[in-house]
Amino acid sequence: MTKNEPIYPIRTAAKLLNISVHTLRMYEKEHLIIPFKKSTSHRLYSQSDIDRIKCIRSAINEDKISINGIKTIYSMMPCWEVMNCSKKDRSNCSAYLLHSGPCWAVKGDDTICASKDCRKCSVYQDYGECGSIKKFIRNKLTEKE
Repeated sequence: MTKNEPIYPIRTAAKLLNISVHTLRMYEKEHLIIPFKKSTSHRLYSQSDIDRIKCIRSAINEDKISINGIKTIYSMMPCWEVMNCSKKDRSNCSAYLLHSGPCWAVKGDDTICASKDCRKCSVYQDYGECGSIKKFIRNKLTEKE
């Protein structure tokens, strides 16, 4: 079993996180998380999802960052670097041009990501834990020096 395998039903995930099911659904509605949905529309969460939500909860409760603030932080993730997007893709991509939310919430129809499953994308999977976005940016800056 991998860290990204969806195994926890929504009630179990909520219990593990000590939050309500409503809160999990709200995080989904706000595009902070992408739960796996079975054909029956039941949501399942992976350990990676649980870690991401812990990071979100910490940012809200300890750092006093609003949900809009978290969405802005996610929007700053240079997904175009991870995906090696061409200049043409960048010119059509809301994730590159705007800062209204994470790339998985604003992906464009005429981009390299249009047909991708964002839940399986390395931008979503690899950069959900606290500190991982900053570490990625720091590494990119070091490469350019």
